[in-house]
Amino acid sequence: MKTPHFYAVIIGSEILNGRREDKHFIYLRDALLRRGHTLFASFIIKDDPVLIRNMFYMIKNDPHAVMFSFGGIGSTPDDLTRQIASDVFSDGELVPHLQFTQDIIDRFGEEAYPHRINMAHLPKNSLLLPNIINNMSGFYLEDRYFFMPGFPNMSHPMVDNALDRFYLHAPTIYRHTLTAQTSENTLITIMEQMDKRVDFSSLPMMNGPSPSVEISVASENEALTRDSFQLFIDKLNLESIPYAILESVKK
Repeated sequence: MKTPHFYAVIIGSEILNGRREDKHFIYLRDALLRRGHTLFASFIIKDDPVLIRNMFYMIKNDPHAVMFSFGGIGSTPDDLTRQIASDVFSDGELVPHLQFTQDIIDRFGEEAYPHRINMAHLPKNSLLLPNIINNMSGFYLEDRYFFMPGFPNMSHPMVDNALDRFYLHAPTIYRHTLTAQTSENTLITIMEQMDKRVDFSSLPMMNGPSPSVEISVASENEALTRDSFQLFIDKLNLESIPYAILESVKK
């Protein structure tokens, strides 16, 4: 896989209606940044089967997707994620995972039945994500679709476990940034010349009455990044527009 596209899917009507505050977005964002990655997209969605299914299909259609899904893997009727994950990423069946089944029995004994045991019914070929709090595991498929509980103290160690095992080292990214005393409009013709392999951003800023803009150019190709950045510098020099080059970053 080329540079992964990391998705967060945070499932919880209780977040959207204000009964709970989301803690997953910031944790996953920062866990990725510590390893040199960035989020590609993040979604907070309600416990709606059609919405969850459509979201999973959208992500599956991205060949570079890596998904972290939070919530909906328990044993109550509103826990929809296990079945939908099987529908989208497997063959639609849920099968008992032997180790997880035994873990539930070891923890709950006779009270594992008739409901708690259903947490061990997972899509085929699921592997377990360890839960350091109570040993009620999350699971993953294809080393890139990760399904975790909604409880942050359980799911966040699973995030670190998954990233350290499969996505510890990000590719080297070269970035150059400048601020210029002009509006974005001045530089649009240069933006249109950017190679599709280049990730560039234009952030307008208002400092008093005069507009200014921050331009950032990045890619995995050092020469391409430098040459793309030079196009902006040449344009600014040609029009005698003041600018300041910020520190270049390699990560």
